[in-house]
Amino acid sequence: MSGAYRVHPSSIVEDGAQIGEGCEIGPFCVIGANVVLGAGSRLKSHVVLAGNTAIGEGARIHPFASVGNEPQHLKYAGEDTRLVIGRNCLIREHVTMNPGTVQGRSETTVGDNCAFFTGSHVAHDCVLGDNVTLINNVMLAGHCVVGEFATIAGGSGIHQFTRIGHHAYVGGLAAVEGDVIPFGMVLGNRAYLSGLNVIGMKRAGFNRDAIRNVRKAYRMLFSDDLTFRENLDEVESEYPEDPLVQDLLGFIRAGGDRAICFPRSTRPA
Repeated sequence: MSGAYRVHPSSIVEDGAQIGEGCEIGPFCVIGANVVLGAGSRLKSHVVLAGNTAIGEGARIHPFASVGNEPQHLKYAGEDTRLVIGRNCLIREHVTMNPGTVQGRSETTVGDNCAFFTGSHVAHDCVLGDNVTLINNVMLAGHCVVGEFATIAGGSGIHQFTRIGHHAYVGGLAAVEGDVIPFGMVLGNRAYLSGLNVIGMKRAGFNRDAIRNVRKAYRMLFSDDLTFRENLDEVESEYPEDPLVQDLLGFIRAGGDRAICFPRSTRPA
């Protein structure tokens, strides 16, 4: 017993680490001097928390997770960068999560209530919203942005600087080289847009009218009758006050380093 938290005698908590009330640190864990671990968190065993890492309350971290060690970036030279993880996150076996780099935003940020299943990886400078799920062996490269309630299925690889929209779904073993629109569903190697994540929208509580409007907007956007730019304008005029459709259009118009994923039968123009 150590203060208001429990540490197994085989574990090492370096001087300077801040451990919240009610934490349980199991056997053979190592916690670095600059780590902040939120109240009520549980480390099963053989967990390494390193670097300038802050983890919110209620974390559940399983054996052999490596959180906060140096980013996998050949230009990293020991700069003081950060990894910030929100509340109530589940981090399963062999998950790796790295801090940012000065070549990026100097911070990797993870939201609340996220789940990272066995072997998944969050690289440097990524930004993940709340309620994101990475299934087993997902590889999230550097500088990616993943919106809230997005799910990335097992074995998928996400190219660096890619944006995954909120409530999107990436199918298992997908190789994603382009941005995935909000509510979008992508499959395949190389990934293509296969439709909308309607099941995810229903689970998130969107009503029937909202889903219907997004589906109509999707069909208009990726129609072959006009160019994609013309389709954008058509949808804009058809749904000027629909918040979900406007959010979808805003994601596309904002652009990024990667082109967006398109359906197999449609190409940008």
